[in-house]
Amino acid sequence: MADMLKLNLWVICFFLLVNLSSRAANRIPLKVKNFSPGAPITLGIPFPSGMLHSPDHVRILDKDGREIPSQITEVTSWEPLNNSVKWIWAFFFAGSSDSYTLEYGNDISRSRIKGDKVVIINSQRQNGFAEINTGPLRLTIKKGEGGFLNQVMLDLDRDGFGDEDIIAEEPNARGSFLDLLDDAGIDPSRAIVKHTVKEKGSGPLHGILRIEGEYQYGREDNNVSPFVIRIHAYAGQSYFKVLHTLTYTGVPDKHTRVEGEHSVIATQSEKIIPEDREDDPGWVQPNDQIAGTGLCLNYRLSGDLEYQTGYYDGTWWDQSPSKIFKSSLRPNDQVAVTQTGPKPTRMPPVPKSSPDERIKKGFVANISCNTRTEKKLEKVAGWIDVADKKWGISVGIRDFIQEYPKALKIFGDSSRLYAYIWSPDADPMNFARWSNKPEGQMLGNFAQGMTKTTELVYHFHSAGQDAESIARTVNYFLDPPIAHAHPAVYAESKVYGSFAPRSDNFSEYERGMDYKMDWMLFNQNWEPWYGMFDYGDFKTHYFNKEWKMWANNEPAQDFMLWMQFVRTGDRKYYLAAEAMSRHAMDVDNIHWPKAPRYYGDTNPSLDFWTSKDQPAATPYLGIGRRHASQHWISLLSAHVWVQGWLASYYLSGNHRGLEAARQTADTYSKRIWGDHGLTGRRLYLSVWNMVEVWDATKDECYFEDLKDRVRRMLNYQGGTDQCTSLVMDRYGYSQVYASQGLRKYLQLTGDPKVRNALIRHARSVRDVPPWNHKYESYLSTIHSLLVGYELSGEKSFFEEAVDRAKFLKTDKLPKPIEAIKSQGEMSDALESVSHLPDEKNYHEGANKDVAIWDISQGLRVFGWTHAYNVPYLLYWLRKEKNEKSNIVLKKR
Repeated sequence: MADMLKLNLWVICFFLLVNLSSRAANRIPLKVKNFSPGAPITLGIPFPSGMLHSPDHVRILDKDGREIPSQITEVTSWEPLNNSVKWIWAFFFAGSSDSYTLEYGNDISRSRIKGDKVVIINSQRQNGFAEINTGPLRLTIKKGEGGFLNQVMLDLDRDGFGDEDIIAEEPNARGSFLDLLDDAGIDPSRAIVKHTVKEKGSGPLHGILRIEGEYQYGREDNNVSPFVIRIHAYAGQSYFKVLHTLTYTGVPDKHTRVEGEHSVIATQSEKIIPEDREDDPGWVQPNDQIAGTGLCLNYRLSGDLEYQTGYYDGTWWDQSPSKIFKSSLRPNDQVAVTQTGPKPTRMPPVPKSSPDERIKKGFVANISCNTRTEKKLEKVAGWIDVADKKWGISVGIRDFIQEYPKALKIFGDSSRLYAYIWSPDADPMNFARWSNKPEGQMLGNFAQGMTKTTELVYHFHSAGQDAESIARTVNYFLDPPIAHAHPAVYAESKVYGSFAPRSDNFSEYERGMDYKMDWMLFNQNWEPWYGMFDYGDFKTHYFNKEWKMWANNEPAQDFMLWMQFVRTGDRKYYLAAEAMSRHAMDVDNIHWPKAPRYYGDTNPSLDFWTSKDQPAATPYLGIGRRHASQHWISLLSAHVWVQGWLASYYLSGNHRGLEAARQTADTYSKRIWGDHGLTGRRLYLSVWNMVEVWDATKDECYFEDLKDRVRRMLNYQGGTDQCTSLVMDRYGYSQVYASQGLRKYLQLTGDPKVRNALIRHARSVRDVPPWNHKYESYLSTIHSLLVGYELSGEKSFFEEAVDRAKFLKTDKLPKPIEAIKSQGEMSDALESVSHLPDEKNYHEGANKDVAIWDISQGLRVFGWTHAYNVPYLLYWLRKEKNEKSNIVLKKR
């Protein structure tokens, strides 16, 4: 009750502020979770239509109301509805408090930045270079051989940069690397930088440089492998963040290649690959494997060196604070900090915890010097520092244990500091199939073309910094502070429609959301779902207290987590959403072979025609994956969700999210599946995906394609086969795709035909509810009914939605989730408080007493039954309750 009163008071205050005259100053309170003084903070903030007309009229205040330096970027607008700002990125450095205020209005102006600024020089000539200057730090990147930083300068005395300030350089063509292994042995890569770009969001306090390049190999049978590195630099700071994206272009296994396409993703009918090839032993035999990948710098340190690193005592799941190990480093010493876990390749079957006990074996971490083990552990902190009497270098890799195997190494004899994204000490990463049995109606392997992004931090500093200070700095990125506005800000902006923030009111519905999300996070860290190419994803079916099949993001599970974050402000949901978005857009997708992009940054026109002569791209760029035992063995036409990727772009400033989403939209525009891609769930999902990409980019090409898709949906509704529903019976569970996509299209365009179509659809599903997938379809209609109610005011739509939602109520657990000790105990407890229907679903692989919508299942069906319905239902339940309360007050 207290939480509800606080929420109502906050919402009242918010409305009072936004309804002041357009010249008044409006204020949005901000909170930083896991606060750390000095940390760089980026957060996305949405605004209601018409509220903000320029990012120049926004500033950040500290807890005492004083303006602090900030950088504001307009991310997207409310066009074509109007020209007001829709999303911004706000950047600032944390001060001494976790509380801040974002102030905006026509009378507000942001002070100019004084002192150090980020300066980026980007010479895009053929033999050009890029340079980032933060004040104390200067980074140089050269086109051609290299692959990372050509040179790092640290100006300790701030008297200008000279040769004496060079602290690190890159080894020739090995600044970053992706080494492959096949039967002929290891083929080490050579890195070539091809292009550099200043990214959106760059400014005086925070600059972002994108480096595009490729790894080339000595043997002709190994394909060139594209890579992208994004460097985030900060004014006045000598640290920076790195996002390294590799692309696996190898041949994953040794099965005999057959010309043609699989039937479920065919773009033609003449050459179809047969699926009865189970007798080919090559499916389970690895071909091109990752022997090692990472980044490297040559350091310029001399004399007596010292290294230090963080580690944890206790078990791999222990949450106690880290400790510091420190030791001297002799000239020829080799120091290694390594982390691995159960079966690093994650080839099924993978050792895991039982329902009642955590896995005890498999997690191994070491701190070693030469052949001597200094510390044998289960978990290390993921960073290392090396320094002499003048200065030092730290490097850390985020999610060091979650994305095992990892390693950080210092080679004293060659003065090299390595950050291994895949440790060469582990078994090579193998992308063969685990079985030669078909999954998802196909027998294939689509590992070629997937990507993986890893986050690192580099910190260059003067000598004498204590370990606590170094750890605090690297943890700005390894264990980052997360800022957010009050959930009402996101809700009242309407960027995601009419949804309600989390509150204690109608807790019988909130519990179903909270318990489910916490159940999935519990399992992620219980099983655990770790590993470089697994972490971020959840499994989908829980049968006989055993998880089966990676979900591969169906249906936008990362977006569910992002929505839970904006509704609650809880950091744990942000971190889970971020990890899932990063995984889904990279691993659960196809990114290569890709046609080269022509930039026009050269003078000869011949360069354009030469670019057109490059090999053709795969038709399957950006089409996603289907749930399966491995991430890369099953595809389905247009089985991809961009909503969470774009949420990560808006909320965290992750450029990769927009990049991946545009790739999907470009493939939609090519219509490679003909009318098959323009019917059924493929059509409804494409409208939701395309409207999100169009909104993020305002690209008219996407809008033209989208308009035709919407027209088709409305034509099918008006035809003879769908009973005035927008959704055909075959795909009844996809109601939320249709209602979410068209609701947003209507919000942006005001198209009266779409408005009428949504109302007719609500009437159809009210009177003739879909039952083809039983409760998956039936409960998926709740959002459609609520949209119909919002547009028409027809009370029966709301009443029917409430009646159907009775199954979504959840009783209170007998004890807090934090007090539950095991997976088995939690699953039993959840089932005991669920009101979900007991009509059973005889799903393949399930017992007859299990339904795939049960509360102990994964998030796949939960999206259709709960996640895209409950937040919107709560909005209208609370609105109705408040209106009734107002009527009672007036009568009094």
